[in-house]
Amino acid sequence: MSNINGKWQQDNTFDAIVVGSGISGGWAAKELTEKGLKTLVLERGRMVKHISDYPTMNFNPWDMKYNGRVPQDEIDKHYAKQNRTGYTVQEGWKHWFVKDDEHPYSEVKRFDWIRGYHVGGRSIVWGRQSYRHSDLDFEANAKEGIGVDWPIRYADIAPWYSYVEEWIGVSGSNEGLPQLPDGKFQPPMEMNCVETDMKGKIESKFSERKVTMGRTAHITQPTEVQKALGRGKCQMRNLCMRGCPYGAYFSSNGATLIAAERTGNMTLRPNSIVHSIIYDEKTGKAKGVKILDAETKQEMEFYAKIIFLNASAFNSTWVLMNSATDRFPNGLGNSSDQLGRNVMDHHFQAGASGKSEDFADRYYSGRRANGIYIPRYRNLDAKTKQKDFLRGYGYQGGASREGWQRLIAEMGFGEKMKEQMHEPGQWRVGINAFGEILPHPDNRITLNKEVLDKWGLPTLTMDVQIRENELAMRKDMATAAVEMLEAAGLKDVKSFDRNYAPGLGIHEMGTARMGRDPKTSVLNKWNQVHEVPNVFMTDGACMTSAACVNPSLTYMALTARACDYAVKELKKGNL
Repeated sequence: MSNINGKWQQDNTFDAIVVGSGISGGWAAKELTEKGLKTLVLERGRMVKHISDYPTMNFNPWDMKYNGRVPQDEIDKHYAKQNRTGYTVQEGWKHWFVKDDEHPYSEVKRFDWIRGYHVGGRSIVWGRQSYRHSDLDFEANAKEGIGVDWPIRYADIAPWYSYVEEWIGVSGSNEGLPQLPDGKFQPPMEMNCVETDMKGKIESKFSERKVTMGRTAHITQPTEVQKALGRGKCQMRNLCMRGCPYGAYFSSNGATLIAAERTGNMTLRPNSIVHSIIYDEKTGKAKGVKILDAETKQEMEFYAKIIFLNASAFNSTWVLMNSATDRFPNGLGNSSDQLGRNVMDHHFQAGASGKSEDFADRYYSGRRANGIYIPRYRNLDAKTKQKDFLRGYGYQGGASREGWQRLIAEMGFGEKMKEQMHEPGQWRVGINAFGEILPHPDNRITLNKEVLDKWGLPTLTMDVQIRENELAMRKDMATAAVEMLEAAGLKDVKSFDRNYAPGLGIHEMGTARMGRDPKTSVLNKWNQVHEVPNVFMTDGACMTSAACVNPSLTYMALTARACDYAVKELKKGNL
């Protein structure tokens, strides 16, 4: 029996284990395998192969039952919380999101937790906006006495941003703004005529505000490396949520996991729910992980010298919480009591819209999967300092012409209606702000052993809310949006501040923050768990502050940086 057990353990021992296959997990798999490590990638959800497993990627609207809508009885049964978001429960992409009845969670206050459990995770459906954090972001906590200081600065991560941008393919324009560092970009997508006109008018009136094209992880000029992976140029279909058969936008499935597989060093195991880390009290290190097979419910163990937790911010933290030991009764590596605290997102759904009466003779081609971006311009220096709130926000948005759908509300019919349907509608413009949320220790998630999921495992309880700083910022988001659109000459300009609950930005962050002091943080400057040094976390859990830009590029850069460090330390015998 001992020989059988010994062989089983040998067959299930790797150099590295990566938990999760989404944006950061895919990068960990690529980097570790390319550096020669035999790496096991464990994904809790089903297998999704690039292209062949994108079932609706080429559907026309008429190919979907009920015109893409999901029947109410199905929503009530499976998607009660998911449906609150207004966009995840659609026939074309509902298969990328979890069912609430199988994956429940509890709320002290409303929290919209949007999850995708399958190989590739949310990298298939992410918004693809890709921006760097600046020293303004990395220094803010220390300067303002908020939370804890980041243990790194922009110079530490800048070369890794460049490395990631060039490899994944980010299109965009360099603007020379210190609050939004430039990068290694492919040619930007084009603004349409209304956006170009807006840019000139807004920038001429507000010297501190810049209107630029969104920086997005869509290939516009493929490199030889990207072509070799089977990736091509964006076709401007704007059907990205269904999966891209061209590999034009970055996803784990279409890029990093392919690169990792080609090394011959990756073993990918889907349907593997990692529920805890095996901790060795003698060495003070992790030995491996325990999983529950999602299909058979069989429990198994896998072993490795280093472990990367990349299951997404809350799930990676859940694994540590569920790995309590005598040494760490409140969760593995949690002597600081910061595990699960300091939840952040980006608050949005505040801005303005209007219409243009110009350019009635102009239209555009394609369905550009991108928009304009107005970078942060508040609280940059003494001149732009605000008395009502800290930090800042940026706007995403764009201009387009209304389609024939505007006529559905009309009771028109016959020849006159047909004539109208040949004419494009009014030019409309909208800009929506994304603002920074400050870290608060009582914005937190906790382990709930009373409510269990489909597999009998504990779930999470959310207790998160936005505070006075964010509420004051939202007023400025809407007011400033109006003044910019009016300066651009738009008519019928109206502000909006729609219903927002934390989580809706789908940028959950901060539950195992990086820091300089093990007494006040979970991770060090290399994304190592302070007290369990062979465990790394490089997804949203590690974030010390949120900035106001989309965070996925930072996760990828931190992952590449941490992998480089981990492999070097492993070779030195330090791990």
